[in-house]
This record gives sequence, C-alpha cells and structure tokens, in this order.
Amino acid sequence: MTWDVLSMIGTIAFAVSGAIVAMEEEYDIFGVYILGIVTAFGGGAIRNLLIGVPVSALWDQGVFFQIAILSITAVFLFPNNLLKHWQKWGNFFDAIGLSAFAIQGAIYAVKMNLPLSAVIVAAVLTGIGGGIIRDLLARRKPMVLRAEIYALWAILIALSIGLKITATSWQLYTLFILVTVLRVLSYTYDWKLPIRKLGSN
Repeated sequence: MTWDVLSMIGTIAFAVSGAIVAMEEEYDIFGVYILGIVTAFGGGAIRNLLIGVPVSALWDQGVFFQIAILSITAVFLFPNNLLKHWQKWGNFFDAIGLSAFAIQGAIYAVKMNLPLSAVIVAAVLTGIGGGIIRDLLARRKPMVLRAEIYALWAILIALSIGLKITATSWQLYTLFILVTVLRVLSYTYDWKLPIRKLGSN
C-alpha cells in the first residue's frame, strides 16, 4: 500500500513538473506530454537498467501512466493566471516527487535484497533521474547537480531504509514528510553543498 501511494504521489508531482517546464520552454502539446512522461518515469527506467531489472517492467504500471496523462492534461488546461504561480509552487512539486520516488527506489532495492550501495543508487536515481532528463531535454543545466541541496536528501532516505531505521508504513510516511520539508527548507534558505570553481589565472 505504501509503495502504491508513494508511486502515485511521485508520478503526479513529476508529471506536473515536466509539463510545466515544457510550457515554460514553449513546447507544443506533444512536447508537453513527452516531457511530463519522461520526468515521471525516467528515473525508474535508469534505476531498472543499473540494478538489472528489465526496463520493460515500466510498462506494467498502466494505472500510473494514466495518472500521469491525466495530471499533464490538467496542467495543460490550467488558466494562465494560475500557471504564473509555478515559480512559487514548482520547487514544492519537485520536493514531493524527490521524496516519494527516492523512498520508492530504496524500497524496490531492499525488496530485491541488494546491498546498501545499490539501495543508495536506486534511491538517488529514482529520485533525481527524471529531473535530470527533463532539464537536459529542456536544454537547461540540471538543477539537481548545481542548485540547492537535492540528491543528498535521497541518500538520507536510502540510508534510513537500507539500514532498516524506517520500515513500517507510518515510519515511511514520516520520512516522506521530513525529507519534503528538508528539501523545501534547502531551496527556501538557499542551502548549498560546497562548490569549487576553477578560476582563470
């Protein structure tokens, strides 16, 4: 049950995120649907490739594809005056998608009895993979690799689940809320990881 709920939350959040970015870049309706779908399912596809699960397993998620399509359609039909608030709420949708999909990815790896390193990779790629593909297709620098703290929260999720610190449904939902809040705080207060720039002599 926890898996399905988190999958649904993540799918909606990332599908909306991808659709909005496509509209910001003035893509046509086909581009909006493509970017929305890729954002919602790209991370899971990359995860499956790296941990040895056939990518075709994604096609078993028929209901989630329908949810993604409905979410993208709803965003596409939103009045423009509501879409103008995307800058305020866009990062929030990203935070929700990151938390939900990172937990989903970690649970997936744990169920396959993979080592902690694989749990971390699965959580990070499921949580940030779709966003990276979205930004690359939109010809943007991937936000997850250069902006506020992002992937670190997925690693925190992986350690918590991989080390069996969180296991029950209520613990997983608490982790979801905690990481979402941390992600919101990180972009609100501009928390960043150390950066080293190579300056010219």
